[in-house]
Amino acid sequence: MRPSRAALLVAATALTPALLFTTPAFATDSTATPTTVTATSETPVDEMSEEDLRIAILRILADEASGKAVVREANKALDGTVEDMRTFLMTGYRIAQTEDDRVAVFRTLFLATENGDKAVIREVNKTLNDGSPEALRTFLETGYRLAQAEDDRVAIFRILADPTISDALRAAAEEVIDGTPEELRYFREVGQYEVDG
Repeated sequence: MRPSRAALLVAATALTPALLFTTPAFATDSTATPTTVTATSETPVDEMSEEDLRIAILRILADEASGKAVVREANKALDGTVEDMRTFLMTGYRIAQTEDDRVAVFRTLFLATENGDKAVIREVNKTLNDGSPEALRTFLETGYRLAQAEDDRVAIFRILADPTISDALRAAAEEVIDGTPEELRYFREVGQYEVDG
């Protein structure tokens, strides 16, 4: 009798500290390949037991950041053979993550086009022209944040260029203009509307 996914998920969660499962190397190092996914620090994927393979895949499924393609392919692997699970961990995960990343980049392009965010559009186009899994991941992890900050800074400069704004709004905009990307984003989305007078 095969254990249910719920039972395996509970087991995977309980064993997390002991397993020391590392994320695929490609997620942090653009020159590495995902063949280094392991359930323990010494066990390569091609030497993992069926239980270790299941636990590794269930940990991926338990990650809230896993997108639709990753979830779909992980479930297919769990329903398949031991070789299907190995293949997912060695190559399928990366392929599915790339699909999810590409969808996320296109969503970003759509929103940036609606908002007129030129720097984001420019960086999305560079990323899509490159098309590599590493370029997509880099854009989502750092490139988007920096491009959005550039667009937010331009929007705040436009606020400052308006001679009809209140002294309070001018002071708030001047204070945030050299801020972090997160401060710029907050001011553009919320902060400018919270300023009195």
